[in-house]
Amino acid sequence: MSLQPQDAQLDAKKRTRFNKLQKKLRRETGRAIADFNMIGEGDKVMVCLSGGKDSYTMLEILRNLQHSAPVNFELVAVNLDQKQPGFPEHVLPEYLEREGVAYHILEKDTYSIVKEKVPEGKTTCGLCSRLRRGSLYGFAEEIGATKIALGHHRDDIIETLFLNMFYGGKMKAMPPKLRSDDNRNIVIRPLAYCREKDIIEFSAFKDFPIIPCNLCGSQENLQRQVIKDMLNRWDREQPGRIENIFAAIQNIAPSQLADTRLFDFETLEEGQQRGGDQAHRLDVINLFG
Repeated sequence: MSLQPQDAQLDAKKRTRFNKLQKKLRRETGRAIADFNMIGEGDKVMVCLSGGKDSYTMLEILRNLQHSAPVNFELVAVNLDQKQPGFPEHVLPEYLEREGVAYHILEKDTYSIVKEKVPEGKTTCGLCSRLRRGSLYGFAEEIGATKIALGHHRDDIIETLFLNMFYGGKMKAMPPKLRSDDNRNIVIRPLAYCREKDIIEFSAFKDFPIIPCNLCGSQENLQRQVIKDMLNRWDREQPGRIENIFAAIQNIAPSQLADTRLFDFETLEEGQQRGGDQAHRLDVINLFG
């Protein structure tokens, strides 16, 4: 059956919107990769695929960029099956095989450990993420991956900044690129410049087979959700504020803060300080590490 003119016009508008959105995500991801030298010639990038919108989008955009990137790199998708009850084990393999993506399914029963260690009603995300990272970091070495790609986006980075300020007393966020604590892995966040609302829209267009997290998805009063609600309200009421916050993360003046480890206030009168803000740029990286 042929489309009615009105339906055809709607489809054309959807295609136009999808193309613009995909180009935007490609541009922002490519810029982040270039700015932080995330991927180099011959890299084998392990794309951590959870089954959520962020990791699906990251994989899709990285695959897209492979065709036009100035360097050759390999992608391999890895999912950690944490043995959560009811986890649909068939969904990711079917999707990845259909898309022709090389992949591994790593099976680790971290679910039982989290349920055993975390009291009922307490937040499970902290322990769950530590166990997940440990398993994935070790597996990256096994398969010879030179980079580990995580699907955190700009909103995640900003949320983490406020979480650490409000609840941890630290000015600390998520860096777009870091060396793991054991010094054995380089972790990258290619979506660091991408907004979550764009990823949500892109994911809806692509109709990814989303797998919800049954372990923590039902926890309503997470501190992160409180921060997310606050930022969403700011975004609605003060357009551009989120962009300014992220810009501030990239534009730090240690001499205008109060951390004596980052600026030499003690000898300021003697003119012996170590060159002001510019000399402390490398130290500031640790602030967000």
